[in-house]
Amino acid sequence: MSHFLETSIEYLKGVGPSRAELLKKELGIFTFGQLLDYYPFRYIDRSKIYSISEINSDTAYIQLKGKISHIQTIGERRAKRMSAVFTDETGEIELVWFKGLKWLASSIKPNAEYIVFGKPTLFKGRFNITHPEMEPVGQSLVANQINLQSVYNTTEKLSNKGLNAKGIFKIQQNLTAQLKGKILETLPDELIEKLRLISREEAVINAHTPKNEQLLQKALFRLKFEELFYLQLSLLRQKVIKTEKIKGLIFGEVGEHFNTFYQNYLPFELTEAQKRVIKEIRKDTGTGKHMNRLLQGDVGSGKTMVALLTILIAIDNGYQTCLMAPTEILANQHFETLSEMLKDMDVSIELLTGSTKIADRKRIHENLENGELKILVGTHALIEDKVQFQNLGYVVVDEQHRFGVAQRSRLWKKGKKGVPHILVMTATPIPRTLAMTFYGDLDVSVIDELPPGRKEIKTIHRYDSARLRVFKFIEDEIKKGRQVYVVYPLIQESEKMDYKDLMDGYESISRRFPKPDYQISIVHGQMKAADKDYEMQRFVKGETQIMVATTVIEVGVNVPNASVMVIESAERFGLSQLHQLRGRVGRGAEQSYCILMTGNKLNNDGRLRMETMVKTNDGFEIAEVDLKLRGPGDIQGTQQSGLLSLKIADLAKDGQTLQIARNEAISILKEDANLQLPKNHRLVTGLKNLTKNKTNWSRIS
Repeated sequence: MSHFLETSIEYLKGVGPSRAELLKKELGIFTFGQLLDYYPFRYIDRSKIYSISEINSDTAYIQLKGKISHIQTIGERRAKRMSAVFTDETGEIELVWFKGLKWLASSIKPNAEYIVFGKPTLFKGRFNITHPEMEPVGQSLVANQINLQSVYNTTEKLSNKGLNAKGIFKIQQNLTAQLKGKILETLPDELIEKLRLISREEAVINAHTPKNEQLLQKALFRLKFEELFYLQLSLLRQKVIKTEKIKGLIFGEVGEHFNTFYQNYLPFELTEAQKRVIKEIRKDTGTGKHMNRLLQGDVGSGKTMVALLTILIAIDNGYQTCLMAPTEILANQHFETLSEMLKDMDVSIELLTGSTKIADRKRIHENLENGELKILVGTHALIEDKVQFQNLGYVVVDEQHRFGVAQRSRLWKKGKKGVPHILVMTATPIPRTLAMTFYGDLDVSVIDELPPGRKEIKTIHRYDSARLRVFKFIEDEIKKGRQVYVVYPLIQESEKMDYKDLMDGYESISRRFPKPDYQISIVHGQMKAADKDYEMQRFVKGETQIMVATTVIEVGVNVPNASVMVIESAERFGLSQLHQLRGRVGRGAEQSYCILMTGNKLNNDGRLRMETMVKTNDGFEIAEVDLKLRGPGDIQGTQQSGLLSLKIADLAKDGQTLQIARNEAISILKEDANLQLPKNHRLVTGLKNLTKNKTNWSRIS
């Protein structure tokens, strides 16, 4: 980075000390370089001037040219506002202001020509523009031949100091005017020629003050490509270094434990997808390379079976294994499932969580250290320093996005004879673009078919007005001997309201399904853990037909006889949450149903979410829509990775650019893994700058 870009922000024309303080506090901008990294979120076409007669109800932002007259101040104190009439040859429109009235009154010149820019709204049958941007014709963007205006995000405090979207645009103009010759190239010439990229300097200038639409598109592609390219280069390079430095333990044979289980105790035939994943894991662990693999598969696709079979391979090769889950409920469930499957085999398995009694802990610690204990299932408790293995060789991490990076790295260090192989499992389908970014240094396996005998869940959307029909449907299913979940949203900020919704719902269900003919369980966040468990167990045993709950049941409840999931106020849930909840039914052989109940009025996002759920059961398709709706920062657990501080690229929209960037990074590393060739020296500098700003979390998966 050139010294010019490291100049303190207060020295930029139009900033000064007090605005500089605010830019630091509000946006973390300290230097010229950091201001340049603050890109617009959209661009407005200022080349066209409309006439007032063209305005209609569909008009968005509009630019007009005309004169101001009839300026008056109306109302008292808080209700005070200023209005003026703006006219051109075709008609007139009212302009209205609520703030900065003194300054406006003294600065507006009646009968002078102005360019006015703003959004027309209809009020009492007439159009007006509130708080328009105004400039005398001679000083306007049009006069300065600026056709595209960049729009920046800002904050209330900045706006009060004159740095609203327009104010930030002005200081960016002041900065880009000085950039000639100050911005160094960051990509190899060969790559620039191959992809016909414009120079970095030209790209930065045109991203902030675009000369025309064509140059703007070239600038955006160049900057997005570069950001994603360095991200991929850094991840893939970690992978190369890891493969060179870390020698994996070799699982050379498939032995007695695996074969006995496979031949005698396998509860169902494996799907082709499960067989393929097991082969991939065998190949990784048998070659002496260190395995770091992500296993994605929808709820109920049989990931646990893959985990168990590969755990048995590790045991056959003389190693201990562990399976780590994010919650006690889930750890307990894994422990019960594995114990049940292994009950006729001589394989020692234990459970270690925060609730494990001291005497049991002591026994577990001893058996781990002397090598007798082969499988340890648990929560974060597995990471504690006291937990020492004799020879840990294989680690399975479930629902990985719930674990911080530091926690996973501590598991690495528990392998005395070498770094254990790692299998990370998730039931939250991750869109390809995110998988390539977050797990760019992992190999990805996908289980994309359900075990035989599973029927696809039918999903139906019903408005509140159809509630009586839904109750009748529930009654019919219960008569067939099935059980039903009714789930209410839980949104922390409005716990009281949520609790009221839940209790109202519980009462109306109790009235419709009275005792003694029906029994209802209720589970919510304000109950004691023991009471929750008691209610859950009643439902699991089939003593109650209906479970009314908040989203606490989202993870880890397995009731094959439950065939109906009713989700109340479904519009208040995100797509991935709806998909996870739907996965709680459809676990038995019967046809299952998911009913999405919503208010009668839905916004566009809400409608799109309901349509997506009704249309498809494919978790990956749902995740793609979710990514487009919510943006990558909200997809579960990605915030902690620090990866998503992307400055200009957007993983939801730039999947194609990401793929190009990844392919280029792969081909450069194939030819020059250590980036030692002279033509790649810019890449070494670029990677240094990248790691200067980020913690090196990508070493750990």
